Amino acid sequence: MDDLTIQYSPTPGVRESGKAPDKRSGPGFYDFIKGAVKNLNDMEAKADQSVEQLMKGKAGIHETMIALQKADISLRVFLQVRNKAMDAYREIMRMPF
Repeated sequence: MDDLTIQYSPTPGVRESGKAPDKRSGPGFYDFIKGAVKNLNDMEAKADQSVEQLMKGKAGIHETMIALQKADISLRVFLQVRNKAMDAYREIMRMPF
C-alpha cells in the first residue's frame, strides 16, 4: 500500500504541469485591440473626409451618411467590446485565490 500514490486531476485524463505554455498560437488580445483601434480610426478618418468632400460639393449626401453610420457603428461595437473586457477583468479580480 505504501507504493500506491493517488494523483488528483480536476479534469480526468489531464495532469497539471505546473507551468503555462511558452508559445502562443496566433495573434493575442493586444493585437486584436490594436487592430480594432486602427480600424475605428480609419473609419473616423473616412467619415471626416467624406464630410469635407460633401461640403466642397464633390460627394453626395448618401455616401457621406453611409460613411458616418459606418463610423458610428464601429465606435459602438468597439465600446461594447471594451465594456465586456472590463467586466471580465473585474470579475476575475473578484475571484478568490
